[in-house]
Amino acid sequence: MSAASCYFHTRSGLRLHYLRHGRGGAVPVVLLHGLRAYAQTWDNLVAALGEGFDCVALDQRGRGESDWAESDSYRTEVYVQDLEDLVAHLGWPRFVLIGHSLGGANALEYQRCNPVRVTALVIEDIGPGSSSSSDGAARIRREMAGTPLLFADWAAARDFWCAARPGLSAEALDSRLRHSMKAVEQGIAWRHDQQGIAQARLSIPPTDLWPAVRGLDCPTLFVRGGRSDFLPAARLDEMREANAQVQAVVVNDASHYVHDDQNETFNREVLAFLHAQGMGQKQ
Repeated sequence: MSAASCYFHTRSGLRLHYLRHGRGGAVPVVLLHGLRAYAQTWDNLVAALGEGFDCVALDQRGRGESDWAESDSYRTEVYVQDLEDLVAHLGWPRFVLIGHSLGGANALEYQRCNPVRVTALVIEDIGPGSSSSSDGAARIRREMAGTPLLFADWAAARDFWCAARPGLSAEALDSRLRHSMKAVEQGIAWRHDQQGIAQARLSIPPTDLWPAVRGLDCPTLFVRGGRSDFLPAARLDEMREANAQVQAVVVNDASHYVHDDQNETFNREVLAFLHAQGMGQKQ
């Protein structure tokens, strides 16, 4: 399934990019990547979903081919506004929403602020407290504080990712090099606003996601990596107890980056969940 590269403008005037896979008449899906990711991170999931789904993968502000912004706008409230503007641009009254990490937080808050708009929700490895009190939150803060803005060459960039994400599959590693980095005169630089995103991550308090979890009004699948340091197993149990809409699956031998570490299993679980909601055509 080929993707169309598209743009729209937000209420604040930013020009944001998204990839449109599919066409009208299929089940509409919006996909939100994580902190330093990009729209193409979802390519394998989109392929697995197939023609029964009309998928839009957004480059959130400051990432991919979207405009950069002031660092204080890299926060949940503004990301949600951007998503509202995308949905208005698409003209979708209801849709499936899928998000990883930062994108998962934004998806949960969008659903809280726009009840009954989301037909089903998939949240990859984030929950209340993940961004503030988990071991993974501390790890990400260390990474954001210590990530170089420039690398000498592609080998140095590859070494950085191999050290930071030892569980990445070879395909996921190549994707990150291709879509999150670029060659410049001085060496290899980030495609995203690394400095601004780091400043925001280190200074803006994370959003409390408990109100969103307790208020969920649609079937919701939380996918946790079995080796995740970001979403504790006990927190997953607490969320299931808090709201009957919450379903959960744990993917073994996966870290916080489940769709990168165990892509086939992740895709299979998401597709099974959506089929269970009567969405899409079974292959």
